[in-house]
Amino acid sequence: MTPAETAALVRAAPPKLGRTRLVLVDGPSASGKTMFAALLARELAAPGADAAGPVETVHTDDLLDGWDDQFTYWPRLRRQVLTPLRHGAPGGYHPFDWQLGRFGTEWVTVWPADVVIVEGVGAARAEARPWASLSVYVHAPAALRRARSILRDGPGMQGVLRVWRHREQIHFAADATAAQADLRVDGSG
Repeated sequence: MTPAETAALVRAAPPKLGRTRLVLVDGPSASGKTMFAALLARELAAPGADAAGPVETVHTDDLLDGWDDQFTYWPRLRRQVLTPLRHGAPGGYHPFDWQLGRFGTEWVTVWPADVVIVEGVGAARAEARPWASLSVYVHAPAALRRARSILRDGPGMQGVLRVWRHREQIHFAADATAAQADLRVDGSG
């Protein structure tokens, strides 16, 4: 399914997070989640009679507290972003600074937009799905994802990322994320 086709589904979906349509884009590392979320946001915000209106995107990598915090960011996301949005108020967060190894001082405001896209590993977890207007699972073959990771992150990061990929496999199996998603998208292209 293309970002344009997905955008049509989002536009037709009712908001479940206050007046906001929450779109969760999940899948394994280097599957194409970030690219798909960016293309979907652009499609949703494109001028025209069927434009969804303002679109905000939250990357779960900004909410992680380092490499060992792969899935425990959910309370921060819920408390700082989703709950305020549900009540029509702006949310926000201090993004993690991966170079310094701590949360930064910059505050990123997430406005109560018509559509908010949350993308990243674990975004479409069971706790988030009731608030979502649409959940998307982006998949790609493991060999392609490893090759992308080497290009994106470098060979020196592959040891850490092997552990990361192992933990995400355990999470996806326990959560049944792919089976529970509203939509599965091939991120190979």
